[in-house]
Parts: sequence; C-alpha cells; structure tokens
Amino acid sequence: MPAAADTVESALVAAYRNNPQLNVQRAIVRETDEQVPQALSGYRPHLSATSTAGMLTGTETEVFPGTPALTIKGTLPTATAGLTAVQTLYNGLQTANRTRAAESQVSAARATLRNTEQTVLLNALTAYMNLLRDYAALELQKRNVAVLQQELRQTRDRFKVGDVTTTDVSQAESRLGGGQTQVLNAQANYETSVAVYRQVIGTQPGKLGPGTPVDRFCPTTLDQALAVVDQHPSVILAMYNVDFAELQVKIAEGALQPTLSLQGSAQQAWNPALGVSQTTLLQGVGQLSVPIYQGGAEYSAVRQQKEGVGQRLLELELGRRQIREAIAQAWAQFVSSKAEIKTTDIQVKAAENALNGVRREALVGQRTTLDVLNAEQELVNARVAVVTAQRDRVVASYTLLAAVGRLSPEVLGLKTESYDPTVHYQQIRDTWVGLRTPDGK
Repeated sequence: MPAAADTVESALVAAYRNNPQLNVQRAIVRETDEQVPQALSGYRPHLSATSTAGMLTGTETEVFPGTPALTIKGTLPTATAGLTAVQTLYNGLQTANRTRAAESQVSAARATLRNTEQTVLLNALTAYMNLLRDYAALELQKRNVAVLQQELRQTRDRFKVGDVTTTDVSQAESRLGGGQTQVLNAQANYETSVAVYRQVIGTQPGKLGPGTPVDRFCPTTLDQALAVVDQHPSVILAMYNVDFAELQVKIAEGALQPTLSLQGSAQQAWNPALGVSQTTLLQGVGQLSVPIYQGGAEYSAVRQQKEGVGQRLLELELGRRQIREAIAQAWAQFVSSKAEIKTTDIQVKAAENALNGVRREALVGQRTTLDVLNAEQELVNARVAVVTAQRDRVVASYTLLAAVGRLSPEVLGLKTESYDPTVHYQQIRDTWVGLRTPDGK
C-alpha cells in the first residue's frame, strides 16, 4: 500500500467534512431555515407603489353631476403616483401558527441532518474496516499460494524418488489452481472496497492503521440501550412531524376566523385636462372580514389536517418500534462479535497445531498429500475468519452506538469543528430584505 498512513479518526473526519450526502443534507437544513422568515413576514407591513402616465385626447368629461361636460381638444398629459401600506392586525393566529410550524420543520430538518451524520460516519467506518479486512484477506491468499507452490514443488520432488504417486501431484496442482482463483477473488474484493472507500470518505486510502471498538461510549446493558429510544434522531424527527401536523390543524382553523387589517394610502395625480394642476389624496381605513361560508373547503381542510395528525402519531409509534428492533439487533451482534473473537482465535491455534501434526505424520507416511493440503486450507480459512471477526467486532460497536443515536463527532472526540446548523438560522431569521445568502451567494 502507499506510504501515507491513515487512521480511523482521520477517515471519519474526512467523511464528516467532505461527504456529498452529508453536505446535501446541510444545504437542505439551510434551505428549510428560510421558511421561518417567510412565516414571520406575516407580521410585517406590505408596501406597494403604483404609477401611471399617459395622454388624454378627444374626451368629454363630466366633472360633477349636472355640470356641463368638459371637452378636451387636442392631446393633454396625465399622470398619477401612489403608495399603499397594508398591516394585518389579526388573522386567526395563522401567522403565529405558521411561524411555529416553520420552526418545527427546522427542528425536523436538524434531526434528519443528525441522522444523516450517523449514517455517513457508520458508512465511513464500515468502508475503512472492510478495506482493512479485504487487504488482509488478499495478503493471506497470496501467502497461501506461495505455500501451495512450495508444496507442489516438494510433492514433485517426492514423486521423482517414488514417495508419492501422480495422484498426489495432481491434487497439489488442483489446490494451487484453486488458491490462485481465491487470490483473484480477493483482489476483486479489495479493489471494490477501495472504490467504496473513495466514494464515502473522499480520499485515496493510504496505509491503514488498525480500528478499535468504541465500547466505552456504548450502553453496558440492553435495558440501558432501550431506555434511550426517544433520544434517537429518527424518533425526534417523528416527534417534530407530530408538532407540525398539529399546527397545521390550527392554521386551517384560523381560516374560519375574522381577519382585521389596516390600510393606508397616499396618491398624487396630475391632470391638467380637468383644469387641476395636481391632486393629493391621503387615506387610512380599517378592514374587518368575517368569513361566513365559502363552500365548505375550509371545514374539509381542518378535517384533513386532523387525519394527518393521526397519521404522524402512528408514524411516531412505528419509528419507536423500529429503533427498538434496531437496538436489539445491534446489541445481539455486539455481544456475538465479542464471543466470535475468542472462538476464531481458538480456531487458528487449533488449525496451526493440526497442520504441524499432519506434516510430521506425512513425513513418516501416516498422512497423504491431500491431508496436508486440507490442513493448510483450514488454517487459511481460520485466519480469514479471524480477520473478519476483528472487522465485525469494531463495526458492531459503532453500529450499536448509532442504534442508540450517539454516533457523532462530539461523542467520538474527533478533532474537527462540528457543523452548527443554528449559525445560519440566526443569521437569516430576522432578515427583512436582501438577496444574498450569508456565504455571499
């Protein structure tokens, strides 16, 4: 492998900073933040300006009822300019509920981001450990081919002196061909793991250091793990979805409430055709609108949103059950991976002793070449099992940490600045005007 050295921590930091999936979700959170100032705009006045300009020609105008009409001869200019301001004073608390609903969506987006962070970090760890496993397996298979080549040479030498038959030589040749096939398969698996590593982590792998379990951050019992179900980002997301649905009911009910607004306007007109150089009009009015019946659509919307609340509550319970199941599965894998480490170590030691014994017995004619080849293959399989068990041990601890919702840079102590979604939110929440985003776009 290349001379550069990588660690699990550096790989996780690279994925946390550069993974496209995670950066997409961060952008979605920033996009969702903008729903809050959009909802807050309902508290603010709406201003509009209008102006007209044109020419009057060949027109008879009755200035006042009963007076002679004024006839315009030729073409005369006319123009108006006006400014209107509308301030909503009461709209059934729709603006307040829309603001709270937008804030719920922001919180839901942050929970989704937190869940995505866990997914990306777990994928990065898995890609790292898979690459370690596949590299070790490839090296084991290469060494196995070297051993089989030596075994074939020895078998041929023994055949020349009459100690073995052609059957023994053919068996050694067949086993060597199988070993070479295993090398090709291991090479393909390794190259696939390299591609996944680059895709998830975003860098070319160097010389990878060993991975270690994170048991110190995990619950010590299954009951402790199940007790923190409601702290999982997926469950938190479902809770905010329930809040959003309940606020949608209140917004729909607000459409049945009166609306009170204040409107002010100023208008300036120039119309020399009427013999007036200019006219100024200032106006301030209050408007109260009381809905009586609009065809039943508003009532249907309220009923529809109430059904949505029921759906979100069911999704919350479903989410809790799914997280409990995921925790139970992760815990079972976590416990079994510990036991698997011990059993595979015993398997390797037993396979080594068996191979040494078979070789000694083969020298005195008590074992055949096939017995030696089988013992060698069992040892290779045992060593591959150890590598796989070590990989599973580390991945299982991270999986359990993710299942309880605690897989994060802060918990792992990664040396990187954590992404804080509240920074962008505070930058744009009370912005009244402006087209540029906080990063200058």
